[in-house]
Parts: sequence; structure tokens; C-alpha cells
Amino acid sequence: MSNNYRVVIPDFINDDLAPEREVLGDLAAIVACDAYSEAELVGRIEDADGIMLYHNLSLTEATINQLNRCKLIVRCGVGFDNVDRRAAGARGIPVANVPDYGTEEVADSAMAMMLTLVRGVHQMNSTLRSKIGPYSYSQVVPLQRLRGKTFGIIGLGRIGMATAHRAKAFGMDVVFYDPYQADGYDKAVGCRRAESLEELLRQSYVVSIHCPLTDETREMIGAESLRWMPRGSYLINTARGAVVDTSVLPEALASGHLAAAGIDVLAEEPPSDDNPLVAAWRDPNHIAHHRLILNPHAAFYSEQGLRDMRVKGATAIRKALLGEPLRNIVNREWLT
Repeated sequence: MSNNYRVVIPDFINDDLAPEREVLGDLAAIVACDAYSEAELVGRIEDADGIMLYHNLSLTEATINQLNRCKLIVRCGVGFDNVDRRAAGARGIPVANVPDYGTEEVADSAMAMMLTLVRGVHQMNSTLRSKIGPYSYSQVVPLQRLRGKTFGIIGLGRIGMATAHRAKAFGMDVVFYDPYQADGYDKAVGCRRAESLEELLRQSYVVSIHCPLTDETREMIGAESLRWMPRGSYLINTARGAVVDTSVLPEALASGHLAAAGIDVLAEEPPSDDNPLVAAWRDPNHIAHHRLILNPHAAFYSEQGLRDMRVKGATAIRKALLGEPLRNIVNREWLT
């Protein structure tokens, strides 16, 4: 079989493309652009038969309208907010995601952040390293026993459910808010349902976010919703950065309303130096310096998870090029 097709990887991947070649090498030429902005794609993407997009940039209507023969855009990850799905649908281009590649990794990362924070591990390590306070557990008094505490999950999809299982294993009372899960889902999965975001937040000792970024969820955690959380509670976000208005977190941490926060994702990645959260985190005189964990959008990562993401994305492209039935399409309502 000759490689008559051209598959473009706009961002994130810039190695020898061995996983992609294993799947597509007999069918397509594969090009990695290693771009960090949409402008860098001009003249390099228009004749792509398939696109494997990651999270370093977005594909807007302007770029999508320049695609001449694209048969599928795969967002190689769970979230797909960086693709204009409506514009792709209007051009007859399906958009798919890879929803099952890093479920365990993200759930493990959420729990790792939670345990590191609620047991005071991060704070004690940070203050002792800075030679602040006594060599004693009194640095983090008062810590509370985890068993029996309420673990609130926003979005009970694959990753949210995997996180719920882990929280239940620690003896936590798991409650979720997800208006898109059918009645009775709570009984099937053995978790309590909250009927509103406010109901979930008011009772949760720990809140872990696992929902997609949509117009509905953008900045759903902000100044008002943070006030619903009990004083001394914890916030974990391994989903999408813009679900949380992070500009209000430094004050919530400084006041003690939030005991600590673990943030893997930001609305702007990498963040600018004047980002309020980043500035507080770097400031040794701000409590966020010791009570905030920032990670660089890394919760998804393991060697196995990364390979799964790449192979599954390439397999979806192969199906599209061969005219086979497609899975995980996320823009069916706009396809023409």
C-alpha cells in the first residue's frame, strides 16, 4: 500500500513519530509541525488528509476553512475545546477525541494532589525547606482524618468515575454533580448525587474537577462558588484550566477559606509571569507558596498513557483514510 495521504501533527509531538508510523506508515506521510500558535501552521496544514491535534494550540474557523481534503481531525486527548467543532462540521470534517487513553493517570494524579495536600505533606516539605517554623507536625495543625470526609466530584465521566473509586477506597463519602448523567446513574455507581453545584460545594471537604470546558462550565468555580465551599476545604483541578477563575485563588488561600489547592491546568499554558496565581505561588511571603501545588498540564502523563494517546489517535486517522466507521465523534450535530 503506498503512502498517498498526508497526516499532520500540528503541536506537542516532535520526535521520530515511531508510534504513528507503526499505524500509518504504509498509508500516509506523517509531518510534525511542532507549532505553538495557529499562525505557524499557515502553508503547512492546508493539504492534510488527517490532523492529530494536541493541546498546545487551537484550530479555529479560519484555519479549518483552509483545509482542502481533511477527512478527520483527532483531538488526541479527552478535551476538545481547542477545536471549532461547528466550523469543522460545516466543512463536513468529523472531529473525534481519544477519551480512554489516560483515565488511570489523571485519576491517580488527582488523588496524589489531594493526599499530598490534606495530609500536609506539601506544606511541611515547603516550609521546612525554607527554614520556616519548627521541625514538628505543628506546622500543619489542625489536620483532619480523611476517612468519612466528603469528596465532591464535578463531572462523573470516565475519569471522574475512576477518581470516585479511588476516593471510596480511602473511606471517603463520594458525592458528584453531573446534570448530564441519567437518573439512576448514582445508584449504579454507588455515589451520592448533588442536584446543583451549590449543593455539592457546600458539603465537600475536597472538590475534584473532571468536567469538560464548555460555555456552561467556563469559570464555574469563581469568587461566588468558592464561598459556598466550607472554610478549610481543598480544591483539585486536573480537567481544564478555564473551569476555574484562578485569579481568585490567592485570596481564598490567604484568608484560609481554602486550606490548599492542587492545579494541574491553567487557562493560559504556559502562564505569563504576571498571572496572579503564579505570582502568589512564587512569592515566598504568600501562603500560596506553601499551600498550592502547580503542575504543567501533566496529570495525563505516563509512558504507557502517552503511547496509548498517540496510537489511538493514529488508529482513528487510519480508519478515516480507509473509509471505515469512525468512533468518538464529538461534532455529529454540526456535520453536513
